[in-house]
Amino acid sequence: MLVGSFASSAHGVSRSTRDVDLVIDPTPATLEHLLALLSQQDVYFDANVARDEYRRRGQFNVIEVSTSWKADLIYRPAGPFSQAQFDRRSQRAILGTSVFVATAEDTVLAKLEWAKQSQSEQQLRDVRGIIGVQEDKLDRAYIERWLDELGVRELWQRVQTM
Repeated sequence: MLVGSFASSAHGVSRSTRDVDLVIDPTPATLEHLLALLSQQDVYFDANVARDEYRRRGQFNVIEVSTSWKADLIYRPAGPFSQAQFDRRSQRAILGTSVFVATAEDTVLAKLEWAKQSQSEQQLRDVRGIIGVQEDKLDRAYIERWLDELGVRELWQRVQTM
């Protein structure tokens, strides 16, 4: 599932980024299949790091050798929000490729979570961009449902006055 800056650009105001963030939810067998497929490509990654991060539910990087583009492959964290986010993803065409993308509402919530952890104003600007583009299309009741559980109600209120 495409998340991060590419997802917020798909739902809001486009901005440049240095990498692409993808949430994955493999089983041990499908992870090994993915690693085998990656080993056949012109990319750099460390399979041992990928396996270790699978156990930690962290992330690992894949870098395309010819362009230096980096993909952060993030294992889906445990928890009800990440499960809901993954279940709600929708298929879209991004740069001519069909991918699953986090919904606008889930991107807003994830960006608020990241802003809380990182104190990043850019995350809040991304949220504001999504609100500005999506306007009345946002399912605000869904967002409200998660604000307290994620501990981001104050940031949500702040971003609406930006």
